[in-house]
Amino acid sequence: MNTRTFRITVRGVFDGLTEAQRAELLADAAQHDMLRAAFTPEGHLSYDIAARPAFVFRFSDTGEEEEDILEATERAEEAAKAWLTERGYGFKKLKSSAEDLSQAPLGKRQRRAMRADGA
Repeated sequence: MNTRTFRITVRGVFDGLTEAQRAELLADAAQHDMLRAAFTPEGHLSYDIAARPAFVFRFSDTGEEEEDILEATERAEEAAKAWLTERGYGFKKLKSSAEDLSQAPLGKRQRRAMRADGA
């Protein structure tokens, strides 16, 4: 059976942050910069709190069936909520989207590589 790779994005907005929490987020901003964003199993948080209160978590997960993407999305949402809650950060408007990379269209380089391999 083939393993499918899922990319899950959980978006939201910080809500009711104290000045201390805001300062903490600003101090850690470099490690959560959008340019460093990556899909990881543990989830990568990115934000620009100086510009707006929005944040994005990016998760990668795997499954064997197409339906496994639903459970992967639930796990990602729960992990994002847990991370925020553990630190006392208020949040609202959580929305998730997920992509099954086995269903994603091939890019130009990937198509060329497949032709070169004789596939």
